Amino acid sequence: MKSTLVAWLFDLLSWLPLRILHGCGVALGWLIYVVSGKYAARLRENLGHEWQGKPEADFRRALRANIREMGKSISELPWVWRRPLDVVVRSVKSVEGLEHFTAARERGKGVIVLTPHLGSFEIVGLYVAAQMAMTCMYRVPKLPWLDGVIRGGRMRGQMQLARADVGGVRTLLKALKRGEAIGLLPDQVPGNGEGEWATFFGRPAYTMTLAGKIIGASGATVLLSYGERLSHGAGYAIHFSPLELKHGMSVARQINAAQEEIIRACPTQYLWSYNRYKVPAGALPPAAIKEL
Repeated sequence: MKSTLVAWLFDLLSWLPLRILHGCGVALGWLIYVVSGKYAARLRENLGHEWQGKPEADFRRALRANIREMGKSISELPWVWRRPLDVVVRSVKSVEGLEHFTAARERGKGVIVLTPHLGSFEIVGLYVAAQMAMTCMYRVPKLPWLDGVIRGGRMRGQMQLARADVGGVRTLLKALKRGEAIGLLPDQVPGNGEGEWATFFGRPAYTMTLAGKIIGASGATVLLSYGERLSHGAGYAIHFSPLELKHGMSVARQINAAQEEIIRACPTQYLWSYNRYKVPAGALPPAAIKEL
């Protein structure tokens, strides 16, 4: 019942212009910031760590911009998920690094698209799935009634979803073997035993090792990507950049470093409020590991 109601509400909101939804998102972002003390504190801490040594005025401008962008990331979902796919794809006004995506497709060895929580990561998946078959790793939401809404929004075009388990990993590898694309969120905190501690913006962050294992097992081309949200609801700009890995170095550390580079290109649209530095249940914190 709840899922049906939310889907109906999303359908209704999707017919509003994107600029109106983004305007509502600005108000929503400030409401969440004011109401949720935990969210606000984490946002200030994570963003403040990156802005260390910079003028206080610059930090405050970045904070205000990030609050607005995070509100937009929520308010745009009805439009991104429920509008006709061709309309959503046409909202992509430019694609930087398109030659890298095209070359990866033509190589025929599969494409691994790593998309951190930067800008509209939903738009990247839908854009790629409009061009070629794609399978993305998917975690079932804690609220079961949201599952149908999320799946309905993402499984469009040539998009399929694979659960975050052993069976899902097999599904991803099979997709790459067929020369298709897969999508992963490389800055998502994995469960205990599924990651390693690697520096992320100068702090130890438990980082997934799955991406490295899939890269090693498949030989697929690896691209980092994000969907930059344009001002005034004008649409999106997608960015692709190749990831060239060096032998003898931790893949997780290299992926984190590459993420830092693209996040710094569009810092106010990163999800700084995400609990990136948490210690997964059962995992030893980095300090304890050093002591052993």
